[in-house]
Amino acid sequence: MTPASVVNWFGATYAKLGMAGCSSHSGRRTFITHAARILPKSGGSLRDIQELAGHRSLAMTSIYIEGQSTLQRKLVSLL
Repeated sequence: MTPASVVNWFGATYAKLGMAGCSSHSGRRTFITHAARILPKSGGSLRDIQELAGHRSLAMTSIYIEGQSTLQRKLVSLL
C-alpha cells in the first residue's frame, strides 16, 4: 500500500464508523502514545516504538507521545 492509500483507507473506515475528526494521523498518534504507556510491560524500549513508527529519530517519536495530567500525578505520587 502507498502512504496515500493508507490515509484514504483510514479516512473511509473512520467515516463508516461515524468517527468525525479522526484521521490516519490521529490513529498513529494514539498508537504511539498507547505503546509508550505499556512499554514497561513489554520489556521493549523507545527505540522499538521508533522503529514501529518508521521515524528516523527518537525526537520525532517523542513528539507523538501525548501526556496526561492524571497519569503524571500518579507517577509523582509513586516517587
